[in-house]
Amino acid sequence: MAAGAKSFLADAGYGEQELDANSALMELDKGEPARARRCLRSGKLGEQCEAVVRFPRLFQKYPFPILINSAFLKLADVFRVGNNFLRLCVLKVTQQSEKHLEKILNVDEFVKRVFSVIHSNDPVARAITLRMLGSMASIIPERKNAHHSIRQSLDSHDNVEVEAAIFAAANFSAQSKDFAVGICNKISEMIQGLATPVDLKLKLIPILQHMHHDASLASSSRQLLQQLVTSYPSTKMVIVTLHTFTLLAASSLVDIPKQIQLLLQYLKNDPRKAVKRLAIQDLKLLANKTPHTWSRENIQALCESALNTPYDSLKMGMLSVLSTLSGTIAIKQYFSSAPGAAAATARSFDLVKLAQECCYHNNRGIAAHGVRILTNISASCQEKDLLPLEQDAVFGLEALLVLCSQDDSPGAQATLKITLTCMVKLVKCRPHLSQSVVESLLAQLHSAQDNARILMCHCLAAIAMQLPVLADGMLGDLMDLYKLIGQSATDKKQELLVSLATVIFVSSQKALSTEIKTVIKQQLENASNGWTAYRIARQASRMGNHDMARELYQSLLTQVASEHFYFWLNSLKEFSHAEQCLAGLQEDSYSSALSCIAEALKSYHKGIASLTVST
Repeated sequence: MAAGAKSFLADAGYGEQELDANSALMELDKGEPARARRCLRSGKLGEQCEAVVRFPRLFQKYPFPILINSAFLKLADVFRVGNNFLRLCVLKVTQQSEKHLEKILNVDEFVKRVFSVIHSNDPVARAITLRMLGSMASIIPERKNAHHSIRQSLDSHDNVEVEAAIFAAANFSAQSKDFAVGICNKISEMIQGLATPVDLKLKLIPILQHMHHDASLASSSRQLLQQLVTSYPSTKMVIVTLHTFTLLAASSLVDIPKQIQLLLQYLKNDPRKAVKRLAIQDLKLLANKTPHTWSRENIQALCESALNTPYDSLKMGMLSVLSTLSGTIAIKQYFSSAPGAAAATARSFDLVKLAQECCYHNNRGIAAHGVRILTNISASCQEKDLLPLEQDAVFGLEALLVLCSQDDSPGAQATLKITLTCMVKLVKCRPHLSQSVVESLLAQLHSAQDNARILMCHCLAAIAMQLPVLADGMLGDLMDLYKLIGQSATDKKQELLVSLATVIFVSSQKALSTEIKTVIKQQLENASNGWTAYRIARQASRMGNHDMARELYQSLLTQVASEHFYFWLNSLKEFSHAEQCLAGLQEDSYSSALSCIAEALKSYHKGIASLTVST
């Protein structure tokens, strides 16, 4: 089989020649069984394995059901008659090609060939078969013989087989309600049994995360996990149990508030940093998935823990959860004042106190989360008088901008991205702050590192698109910087030229002056390559500056090395000319409008003809 498969793969595009799918199918069916038998008798294990592991590439190249069906049936034959190493190779191929399993047409025959190995006397062979069945759970979720074999193997005395059965049980529990209901008691008995080693219990517990198919099953699993987290206080057991607890709650949805309270309790009371980190990680998961289930008390408890912790790593994790929640409906619930809740309302400012405290922290990550929380509060709670909070947000953002724009490290760039995103959001929701934000960006643009300048240009472009009234004030500074940057030809400078040109196009609002056009073309001639000029022309087309785009495409026509590229650029030039004609339509002049439309149609036809030739 494998030698034949190897021959087929070599002919199907992995060697010298390329065949289409029909040829591949014909080759696959040509004498494969005979060649496979000869190959297996030859004992050349290396060739067999090499042929098997090439199948994922074959499936990517020819993802046709008939080919995949035939290939998997032959892989199942190899699995049935081969040794354990070959079976392991087939298992890896099956796991890598999981998305193609649903294309198998003869599922019964495929499973029959694989399942025959489960009766082997070799526990390793049975273990590989169980993992194979587990990997196929998505297409055979209700196979009772597979369910029975997994239950039997959980009682095996061989550790390898038991671990494989645990893997298969987890996969089938996720896919089949009947299997989950049937196996739940068995898993519970093994976890609670005194004879079960602790390391095996740690592998069994995650299966319970899939017991969410109905309310009673989820409730019984939750009770078991509650007993475990109380009965086994060791670090590993608590971490695995709590995480399984969280995943079960996230899937069943009904117990999320209780789970949030439990995690906050461990975060506050458990002294172990590993447990606290796990609690923060799971709180972040629940904050992303179900922010509406967080009560004011939950957020307040998290704020208090963040204010009291002396560890920066834990504080950053808690701030990450709070910054996620601050951008959702949870923040409105937090600041909403309920009747008779004066004390709670006074305490609710702990979140603001925490954010203000962290804005100028010496750890960039903590400072970034602090300003993000302030920005989200200012953007979400617009009905409140939050002027001091807005100013704190602006000052914090400006401080981070100055700090990160001078640093080229990956951490500084990541923090800068958060800062600039917050600036765009703040300007969108609070337009009266836009002038000071834009002035800070323009002032810092001249002294920043090139990587930071590119990001800042993107931010300025986003602000100019939201508030066109600010665009005119940017042009002077942008043109000065464009002239300065154009004198260098490094890769980063070329990237910066494109970003600066984009901001200029946005700021000019589809009406570039002759002076600006001249400066842009002059700098492109002096220091840029053809690719940079093309990218700037493409940005001009995107931003509606079609006359500038047309001129740039025209200048590039003589710089390309093939006719295909020439006609491609010529088609873009004609399309830009047509768009410019339509942009100049005047409603009050009927004859002028007709001539513009006629000229545009003429250019469109020329562009389509050039585009056809280029392909």
